[in-house]
Amino acid sequence: MYPELFHIPFTNITVHSYGLMLVIGLLLAMELAKFLARRSGLNDEYFATASILALVSGLIGARIAYVIQFHNEFNGGSFGENVWSAFNITSGGLVYYGGFLLAVPTLIAYAIWKKIPVLRGMDIIAPCLMIGLGFGRVGCFLNGCCWGQHCELPAPITVTFPFHSNPYLDDFETRKIEPNPALFVRDPFQRTERLMKPEEIKGQKDLLAVAQAERSLPVIDTQLISTLTALMIAAICVCYFSLDAAPGRGFALMLMLEGITRALIEGMRVEPLFIGRLTLSMFIGICISLAGIAMWFACGWLTRKQQIDAPVIATPAHT
Repeated sequence: MYPELFHIPFTNITVHSYGLMLVIGLLLAMELAKFLARRSGLNDEYFATASILALVSGLIGARIAYVIQFHNEFNGGSFGENVWSAFNITSGGLVYYGGFLLAVPTLIAYAIWKKIPVLRGMDIIAPCLMIGLGFGRVGCFLNGCCWGQHCELPAPITVTFPFHSNPYLDDFETRKIEPNPALFVRDPFQRTERLMKPEEIKGQKDLLAVAQAERSLPVIDTQLISTLTALMIAAICVCYFSLDAAPGRGFALMLMLEGITRALIEGMRVEPLFIGRLTLSMFIGICISLAGIAMWFACGWLTRKQQIDAPVIATPAHT
């Protein structure tokens, strides 16, 4: 787990793994969008702008969804502190489907404004969204978030996280693991013992060795499983795009595959239930799959209707 990859020398700038993965995903998605746009005879620069719009609106939507879903985390201080915490995206906390649900209408509005064929534009963006998701999940893995349920299967299906990572702290708080007693320090204010923080261990070789031996319980590697499925969906969408099928069906295919795979992967994670035995993301994933099915048939019907309604140009008879 590497939430902070490195510090730029002679500056106070820290390169965070999650942010770097987002940038890499954005650049790759942008290049793919431009390639598919040129293949379709469209202005590729419009799709470069669309990629940036997707990133910005996606981050905003993902943060809004997180604040709504976990609103209890933002009522512990003053009004100003709570507002700052809600907007402070560097503290972590993003819900993918919140970003997805804001980015899609934003891109549709942009396509209408620039007079881009909306359905064909959606087909171009479909695999690009999956590439962005795939690299975003790599960032989740490096950041130590979005982990799965406890499981005793071997690697690479499962993974353990280091001392003071989010999974480790979750195991500690739920009393599933008992850290080495040497890693506790007495809190003079609370008059109790608490787990030491990584910065308190730096420079202490003995404690550092003890901390490095500490690991969380093995959990399902849902982050990289999500990366694998997202990149597979992207590849499928690109292949389907090459078939020159009914406009919009490529995006519909992405919705169907992403929705059902997300619902299945979500079942491997530990999340609060929303309806029955479904978490919020599982419920949204199922709804997105159903929307994809409806869009698939609607796009096919629309294409057939346009072909029927197309004027027939009579060719002159040869004499």
